Amino acid sequence: MAAAEMYRIGIDLGGTKTEGVLLDPADVVLVRERRFTPLAEGYLAILHLVAQLVRDLAARLPQGAPCTVGVGIPGSVDAVTGLARNANSVCLIGRAFQADLERLLGKRVGVRNDADCFTLAECRKGAGAGHPVVFGVIMGTGCGGGICLDGVVREGPHRISGEWGHVSIDPAGAPCYCGNRGCIETKISGSGVEAAYLARNGVPLSMEEIVAGARRGESGPLLAFNTFLDDFGRSLGGLISVLDPDAVVLGGGLSHIDELYHAGLERVRHYAFHDNLRTPVLKNKLGDSAGVFGAAWIGI
Repeated sequence: MAAAEMYRIGIDLGGTKTEGVLLDPADVVLVRERRFTPLAEGYLAILHLVAQLVRDLAARLPQGAPCTVGVGIPGSVDAVTGLARNANSVCLIGRAFQADLERLLGKRVGVRNDADCFTLAECRKGAGAGHPVVFGVIMGTGCGGGICLDGVVREGPHRISGEWGHVSIDPAGAPCYCGNRGCIETKISGSGVEAAYLARNGVPLSMEEIVAGARRGESGPLLAFNTFLDDFGRSLGGLISVLDPDAVVLGGGLSHIDELYHAGLERVRHYAFHDNLRTPVLKNKLGDSAGVFGAAWIGI
């Protein structure tokens, strides 16, 4: 069956919510659903949630219509062992998620990193379209990245292309679940900024409260926010110096912070190895839809 004749189901498995979409062969959305991710209930609850969401979407297919299934996860599947790894939803780590899901559904399933899915979607129909080399960034609860080269999202032999979130930029920094200290994810993800604020001030604030307080000029939030912007500039400036992409596209909840595109960009220019940086840093166009569309398009 030609790809152009296939219906597609995509699942974006997130730490808070899991979204599913059913696309027709022309990529028209037929159904979209969001469900709460039962992260606290562990691996089996998440596995069965995804399987049931696929079944529910498949039930909306025209009778006998062929369909692919793809799932974006906050980690990757080891090409040798078939086990999930590097997942900030740590209950997935060491689990045969792809094989278990295929067993439950009785069909093949494509599984890719959620940042790869985001990057693919933005390069096909979003802010990255028309740019030959794009680095896609997800900044939310965690921090991930993907690389798209001429319309193809690269995985690499270890399936970690673009995983900038676990580059250690501060050996004396906070410990990361990956085993290192001071990873980019501990610096510019929402959870990382919140943890740093709590450690410094002894009281919890959400990322939204930190940003709002900084805009009001409150000293604690302002210091935390300026540190966040500087870490963003250092991290992305270094990445641009290595990859020299034609564009960078930001996604995830933190991509809505307007300061990233002016004050943050000035810090990127400061840290990048170029005195006249022209790389555009773009806000995504597909919003929360990007990951689930990308998952649908990587389905098998």
